[in-house]
Amino acid sequence: MTVLSNKVAIITGASSGIGYATAKLFAREGAKVVAAARRQAELDTLVDEITQAGGCAVALAGDVKDEIFAKALVELAIGRFGGLDIAFNNAGTIGAMGATPDVSLTGWEDTIRTNLTSAFLGAKYQVPAMLDQRGGSLIFTSTFVGYTVGFPGTAAYAASKAGLIGLTQTLASEFGTKGIRVNALLPGGTDTPMGRIFANTPEALMFVQGLHALKRMALPEEIAKSALYLASDASSFTTGSALLVDGGVSINRT
Repeated sequence: MTVLSNKVAIITGASSGIGYATAKLFAREGAKVVAAARRQAELDTLVDEITQAGGCAVALAGDVKDEIFAKALVELAIGRFGGLDIAFNNAGTIGAMGATPDVSLTGWEDTIRTNLTSAFLGAKYQVPAMLDQRGGSLIFTSTFVGYTVGFPGTAAYAASKAGLIGLTQTLASEFGTKGIRVNALLPGGTDTPMGRIFANTPEALMFVQGLHALKRMALPEEIAKSALYLASDASSFTTGSALLVDGGVSINRT
């Protein structure tokens, strides 16, 4: 039996990388997937791949910074599939980079809105839908950056992603008695379009790989498996956690 059989899952940032891999994995494991991202063409390709493999998915394109979009995703999940059991709030951006005094207020605020405010907006509508189901699993994609490691030039990214951990802990404490588990997933360097911004030359790639104890970057499918753990009943006693899936970058000194 598939581990997400008859579950309904929203996945944001589903047009590429970790979100794309997770949408396909959740569908293979029996979930009905509501895929969200800004790019309609990539979402259509994802839905076609899932459908052709025997899975079930629909897509809605939009901006996760938009409260109307957050509400529409939940309404789509309920209207098309009858409820909401899982939400993987994965959409994000590296955002404004550079020495902190040089980061513009506009760049800072856009990064915070994309990575943190969008998660709040997602939870604002996802939690009530899960309460109607008497439980569910809420997952946010954070990062080790700003949690166990500081990187120069990443103030907006680190602050926004660290804020997700505080949001995770608060929601977990607020709704644990209602059967809702809330966790943050903290990937290490991953071979995605966003990850390649850091590893954009052979030399940079070698440097990023060397930061990890495993001396390599993750595949998106590896991070998706950890998201599956948090979404499934395998993690039934796991809530409020910041789950490092970082290839040992947080502990490596070699």
